[in-house]
Amino acid sequence: MKISSKLRIFLIIFFISIFAVIAARHFIGLHFKKKFSVRPAPGVIVTEVEKSLFYKSIETFGTAIAQNSKTYRVKKDNIVGNLNIENRFVKKGELIIALKDQKNIIADFEGKLGKREIAQGVLGSSSLIITLDDLKKIVIDIKIPENYVSILKPGLKAEITNSAFDKAFKGKVESISSRIDPSTRSILARIIVNNPNFRIIPGQLMTVKIIYDEINQIGVPESAVTIQGNTAFVYVVKTDTVEKKNIKIGKRNFGKVSVISGINEGDIVISEGVSKVRDKAKIKIINQ
Repeated sequence: MKISSKLRIFLIIFFISIFAVIAARHFIGLHFKKKFSVRPAPGVIVTEVEKSLFYKSIETFGTAIAQNSKTYRVKKDNIVGNLNIENRFVKKGELIIALKDQKNIIADFEGKLGKREIAQGVLGSSSLIITLDDLKKIVIDIKIPENYVSILKPGLKAEITNSAFDKAFKGKVESISSRIDPSTRSILARIIVNNPNFRIIPGQLMTVKIIYDEINQIGVPESAVTIQGNTAFVYVVKTDTVEKKNIKIGKRNFGKVSVISGINEGDIVISEGVSKVRDKAKIKIINQ
């Protein structure tokens, strides 16, 4: 009798435990189903596919030289009156310095004046050098590796920059040497740079970017493109969902990638939040 009572109690506890486990799993399942079955659409930033200028470039550096320059050597005790040189601009034929021996210094061309003291013992402690620089255009001679010989040609665009300036100056390739330097395996090219407001001064080290193979083509931000092996794709927005589109990409400039095929100008693509979406998934656009 005692054994049957214990068995009965054990069976009751056993079945109650099983029922409790089943019930717990059921209610926990309902909880998570309710919580995760309907996920909110991820927020993304989109951009319109539009045409941009893409190109290849050769980057090097060179020293700025005045397009035309001349130096005049004078003795201080031969100068008539006060010396007016620093940051002075003169026109062609204008008097630069009047001298006691009547051999006055006249500007051979329009430009900016400067002076440089000469060390004692070179031309005498009382001597100085007057410089005249034509700064309307600047010359930069650069060396380019020989593997670019087939690309270089007069007239190619050039962008010239320096950390001292907040803008790029425009220039072009004026001439190219007829020979390759066998010691450096490079070819010499001359760049002519427009110098508005005479901001570039001779002697500055400038970064030169020669532009070639330009093309106006549709492009998207680099962040919009996902590359998997040999395949590249973007997500194109279709109302409130997205469609995965395989694309063929080309050049890269300024954080954008040119697109040769796969999408069209005017399409809207996801530029930020790509990792949160999947093909045919709903999305929420959070930018205008």
